[in-house]
Amino acid sequence: MSKLSRSDLHSLPGVSKNVDTATNGYVMQQTMLRVRDPEKSLDFYTRILGMTLLCKLDFPDMKFSLYFMGYCSPEEVPEDPVERARWMFGLPGCIELTHNYGTESDPEFKGYHNGNSEPQGFGHIGINVPSVAEACERFEKLGVEFVKKPDAGKMKNLAFIKDPDSYWIEILEQGNAQTFVDWASQNNNNS
Repeated sequence: MSKLSRSDLHSLPGVSKNVDTATNGYVMQQTMLRVRDPEKSLDFYTRILGMTLLCKLDFPDMKFSLYFMGYCSPEEVPEDPVERARWMFGLPGCIELTHNYGTESDPEFKGYHNGNSEPQGFGHIGINVPSVAEACERFEKLGVEFVKKPDAGKMKNLAFIKDPDSYWIEILEQGNAQTFVDWASQNNNNS
């Protein structure tokens, strides 16, 4: 079932046969994660994952701040705050870290649900790296918590790490696409 032709892929039940032209220009721009402590999260996403802080928007009257993260050079970030926000909202694949004021110092705050314990919902974000093995060696040296290491489980050369709020991050390598398609096909043939 996983080795579908493009035609079969786009004919799966629920997939619209005709894409509405009104959606031309739509971009999957961001996914939002609530964070307890922005300093810890910013350190993780910049130092550990190598992302750049693209834009920060503060809403003190509503008691929250937004930190938009993505992959680009810091020099690409526009200087002017309005142009910066306009530019950032046009980028695909950003992460919006939302900090609700006070969570970082509230001893009663239990943290956010990461979606992987009951009741399950949100699962993870994924980061494509040039080498899963090299990335995971580095993560290990940096003390990053692993959910799954590349050599564990049935799916090899794929890892899951946790950010400071215990959100899962899949670490994958585009070059392993054949392995994943083959594994999924074999797994489906055995069911």
